[in-house]
Amino acid sequence: MSVTVDWDLATATAVRLAPRGPKVTRDEAHAAVAELRQRATEAQAHVRAYTGLVAEGGSSAVAVVDRPGWVRANVEGFRVVLDPLVARLSERAARRRTPSDSPVAEAVGGVLTGLETGGLLAFLAGKVLGQYELFTPSATGGRLLLVAPNIVAAERELTVDVSDFRLWVCLHEETHRVQFGANPWLRDHLLAQISGFVDDADLEPAALLARLRGVFRAVYGAVRGDESAPSLLEAVQSPAQREALDRVTAMMSLLEGHADVVMDGVGPEVVPSVEQIRKRFQKRRGSSRPTEQVVRRLIGIDAKMRQYRDGAKFVRGVLDRAGMDGFNQVWTGPETLPLPAEIAHPAAWVRRVLG
Repeated sequence: MSVTVDWDLATATAVRLAPRGPKVTRDEAHAAVAELRQRATEAQAHVRAYTGLVAEGGSSAVAVVDRPGWVRANVEGFRVVLDPLVARLSERAARRRTPSDSPVAEAVGGVLTGLETGGLLAFLAGKVLGQYELFTPSATGGRLLLVAPNIVAAERELTVDVSDFRLWVCLHEETHRVQFGANPWLRDHLLAQISGFVDDADLEPAALLARLRGVFRAVYGAVRGDESAPSLLEAVQSPAQREALDRVTAMMSLLEGHADVVMDGVGPEVVPSVEQIRKRFQKRRGSSRPTEQVVRRLIGIDAKMRQYRDGAKFVRGVLDRAGMDGFNQVWTGPETLPLPAEIAHPAAWVRRVLG
């Protein structure tokens, strides 16, 4: 059976199921969009001064979007990354095709995958504050996406200074833009790691059965609240894929942790209420409804939160030992990225890379 994704159905499903944003007047909406654009521009100088990194090509486009706009942008990004990989998997599956495989089954598979992807995007559409859109169909490179209704909802829930919070969010996303803009090799390396993860997929029936058992364990663990239980992604891996995912996780922990350190490290002279914002934001991350906690564990959001925490500890550990110039050696090339074991042991990275 070939591997397909009905992207149009995924988009339509996510847009239809995404929760409505907070109530704002037209004037409030225009004011929020204008200020977010201003704060995104302001964040560039602060990130450059703190990190010492300079992105090639200067600034990039900033898009302030609503939840459906975020969905559409991410579907386009998924297609850029996944369509070539899906094509390769389909070719491999075609070589294993049997007379019992039918076009109807393939079509149903595409619909189911589209519905699943749409449901996932609908859930995330109400959570994501912003992102650096790295994989785009455009040849002009990535852009910053800021999800206005989610930012407004968060600042209202946290009851924090609005201008400070908006700049704080922009500092995080601008850091991601600078990470990739100052180190062009990083994008290709990440894409290669993702491709390797797919190449290691084991399509043998026995292996697929074992992956299915892993899915049941993941669901059971998420319902029980077992933090050590695997996410669905972790549950369907082959041994080779687990190694590949460990490398990707280490890389993402570095990127997310670095952005978290920068957004807090820019300092109270730029974001006066940063300490209050961080404290309330961390509390918000840990307080969700039981049903939502199950979903978060299943789709790996809790693992994402660990990336922020573990990556930030790594970055601070290296900064304490080697300063910003020493830490910035991490961007030299793939060989200087932290190994999975080094994320928890920054001193080991310092010894290996800086001697």
